[in-house]
Amino acid sequence: MYYIVYPILYLLSLLPLCVLYFVSDYLIYPFVRLFYRKSVVEENLQGSFPDKSNKELADIERRFYHFFADMLVEDLKAMSISEEEMMRRTTFSGIDYIESQFSEGKKIMFCYLGHYGNWEWLATYGYWMPFAHCTQIYHPLRNKTADRIILKTRQRSGSECIPMQTTLRRLVALRNEGKSVVVGLIADQLPQWKSIHHFTEFLNRDTAVFTGTEQLARKFGGFVMYAKVTRPKRGYYHCHMFPLSDNPVETEEYYLTDLFMKLLEEDIKGCPHLWLWTHKRWRRTKEQWIERQKGR
Repeated sequence: MYYIVYPILYLLSLLPLCVLYFVSDYLIYPFVRLFYRKSVVEENLQGSFPDKSNKELADIERRFYHFFADMLVEDLKAMSISEEEMMRRTTFSGIDYIESQFSEGKKIMFCYLGHYGNWEWLATYGYWMPFAHCTQIYHPLRNKTADRIILKTRQRSGSECIPMQTTLRRLVALRNEGKSVVVGLIADQLPQWKSIHHFTEFLNRDTAVFTGTEQLARKFGGFVMYAKVTRPKRGYYHCHMFPLSDNPVETEEYYLTDLFMKLLEEDIKGCPHLWLWTHKRWRRTKEQWIERQKGR
């Protein structure tokens, strides 16, 4: 299936973005707004912004689905877009700080990201950091064809996608090779029950959070940063990377996790339609978790 699907998608990706955005406006946007997880989006928005009026919530929902449709065609375009064009449309700042830390002897940097803005385009940070071995931790998809296509697209910038299950082993190997390593981790997903260790206040609710980024940072040392994403206009993104800790071992447990979620919440409140509202983020509650702990 890969050899059938990939060439078709690649040929479609050669269309100019203006044509793809036309498809987004008049074909994809009306469809996804009507049929794709509408009840999930509405429930998430109502719980996150209880003080907003129905009109305000409807406006966020409309803008989110419009952005979501744009993101789908942008991800298609990522299959063939040139390095020069991608670097013009997706820019990064804070790179000098990262390079200076490596020049001072640090060997690994962990960067927190959320499902905010177009994270697939942000995966091209390898273009901006040729001085480091850039990696992304990802969860393999069940659909092998889709997984292979996404991996091929994400690694076009020279970065390496590391399956979540092999993260520790691969990072140890890179450390033993003496490489300067950048690790990008999207850390705002809903953990499985067995992976829940901590809850934090996020968007008006007690929220189960992944603590893996913090645990890795403590184990490997290095330094930790946050990726603040903005969308200046359609088809353009900027990512400002700034430090959260130069020595994660010295921070209190869960401090970095809580700080990441707080910063992400601030970004979402500032421009809510850029976050992934279709995710069933709160289906595992703290009350349920406490009851499950009692049964152990």
